[in-house]
Amino acid sequence: MSKKKTSNLVVTFLIFGLLILTGTISYVIYYSKNIAQIQDTKEKDTEVSVSKNEEKETKEAPKKDVLSEVTLSFAGDSTIGHDSNFAFANSLPYVLNKNNNDFSYFFKNVAPIFKEDDISVVNLETTFTESNDRESKQFNFKADPSYAKSLTLGHIEGVNISNNHIYDYKQQGFNDTIKALKDNNINYFGENNVWTTEVNGAKFGFLGYMGFNDYPEFRTKLEKDIKKLKDDGRIVIINFHWGVENSYYPVGSQETLARFAIDVGADLIVGHHPHVIQGIEQYKGKIIAYSLGNFCFGGNFNPRDKDTFILQVKYKLKNGVPQSYAVRAIPTSISSVDYINDYCPTPMEGDNKARLLKKLNNLSKNAGFTISDEFYEISYDGKN
Repeated sequence: MSKKKTSNLVVTFLIFGLLILTGTISYVIYYSKNIAQIQDTKEKDTEVSVSKNEEKETKEAPKKDVLSEVTLSFAGDSTIGHDSNFAFANSLPYVLNKNNNDFSYFFKNVAPIFKEDDISVVNLETTFTESNDRESKQFNFKADPSYAKSLTLGHIEGVNISNNHIYDYKQQGFNDTIKALKDNNINYFGENNVWTTEVNGAKFGFLGYMGFNDYPEFRTKLEKDIKKLKDDGRIVIINFHWGVENSYYPVGSQETLARFAIDVGADLIVGHHPHVIQGIEQYKGKIIAYSLGNFCFGGNFNPRDKDTFILQVKYKLKNGVPQSYAVRAIPTSISSVDYINDYCPTPMEGDNKARLLKKLNNLSKNAGFTISDEFYEISYDGKN
């Protein structure tokens, strides 16, 4: 082959090689750019995806408000026992014996009411003890500790123990009473005991006092006790044992103590001791029931006035915070018969019911509404 032909072949080969090399380099450069763009796009897509997830978490639908109701029942002096110096005939233990020692007897006619509510409370004005070491006083009430089961059978969840008979058998009688209550799963408050409970998202705190006198030291303690419960977000309910026996009208110290308690945060005031009913007052949007009268009362086998009533309060709440509450009075007699006390509280009907409601309204000039056995609703702003 001539040198010229050889030279042309080499040139052709070089040119062809350069074309292949140029194409390869161009392909590599083009592919690298596209790979980078694809990766960049994926990374951006990932970033957008994460951002959207975070946005979804931020924009979660708000939780729905939880609406609930809680109904409470309150009744008066329950002396489930008697004074051993009294005659046994017609006494509370005597009547129980006649009814086959069935402890459900005492509250059988009001148990359906207490069963349907959320909390039922009475003033326990007796001791459950076998002690015979009496205080030196006119009347001393006691019953065997087994009598405490009547409260459970009556669907009563809590009792006030601050009253003038809880120490009738001194410290031993008091201790025995507390043990009997605990043994029967009955909550108690008063005498420096506080009962706190939560029902349907609502937090309650129960306080009990003997409120026969209004004085600075008592006010200081009362305010401190209320504040502690309010700071815990509780609806504060106070039982006062106070007033003058057989008086249908509160004395000045009852009024000043009740209003002071509301001024410093109490939500409801329930009173007892006079053995007769007293009026209902509305103060700063809160209810004061000055006296519920007697209820299951073993202290007298035939009192002249057998009228009493069950106070019911129904709280309406949103997320556990009261928005309003409703009040009603259920006219009741301390006895199922009118000629003697048979220690069996019984709701009234017909003319008797109408008579008691008229009597209660006449005693309740400051209620701000007509009291009946139907619920009357009152707005609740939570402020005092």
